[in-house]
Parts: sequence; structure tokens; C-alpha cells
Amino acid sequence: MKLALDLAAKASQQGDVPVGAIVLNPLGKVVGQGFNTREIDNDPMNHAEIVALREAATANGSWRLDDHTLVVTLEPCTMCAGAAVQARIGRIVFGAFDEKAGAVGSLWDVVRDRRLPHRPEVVSGVLADGCGAILSEFFKAQR
Repeated sequence: MKLALDLAAKASQQGDVPVGAIVLNPLGKVVGQGFNTREIDNDPMNHAEIVALREAATANGSWRLDDHTLVVTLEPCTMCAGAAVQARIGRIVFGAFDEKAGAVGSLWDVVRDRRLPHRPEVVSGVLADGCGAILSEFFKAQR
């Protein structure tokens, strides 16, 4: 999570919402990483999780990321939760809850919907205070 927080800080420095994400392979090696680049790239799809999942799929040589872990500083939105399910991610670990758009338990629970063929394990609240603080500081400076 500390690496994901470092990535979130990079997003903030570049004027984007400070969210960072990494993907770990089953051996615990980082195979994908990213931070929000929506503003930089003018691309609504460039959430930290999507950037990290794309990089991991390329490194893995397959879109299937079974037994991999997605670590992200903020609870994934519906798009990112859906992408994690589509990638067959084995585990999602996140820091701060997102009461406004969270799709891994807060507002929705996309990843645990029994109607879907794949449901990753979820670990929430990891370094939540630090993950929430970087977001609060960013938005406070925007106001």
C-alpha cells in the first residue's frame, strides 16, 4: 500500500486525483502499477486501477490475472471493480472507502455480486487514514 500511496502522490503532483494502484503476481512481485492520469491524458478511462491492470496484463502476457492482487489507495468505482472482475483478479486490497462512488462495499458491491462468475477476495481499510488524508488534502487545496 505504501507504494500505491507514493503513486497517488505523483497523480496529485500532476494535478489529478491522488489515487495509486499496483498489481502483485502470486509471488508478490509488482507486475503493474499506475496512478490517475485522466487529466494528464484527457482519458476518462485512466483510473489508477485500469492503468495498473493494463500494465500487469501486458507483463503477464494474458488478460487473465488469476491469483494476482490489486492494491489501490481508494475503493474502486464501478468501472474499476468491473475491470478487476473481468481480469479475474484474485484479491482486491484497498485503503480508503469511497462513500460517493465506491463499488466494493460502500455504495455498490459489484465484486461480490453472486450473479457474476468471478468474485475476488476483498481486504479493505488498509492504511485507510493515510489513503484518506492524501485525498482530503488534495480536495482542500482545490477549494
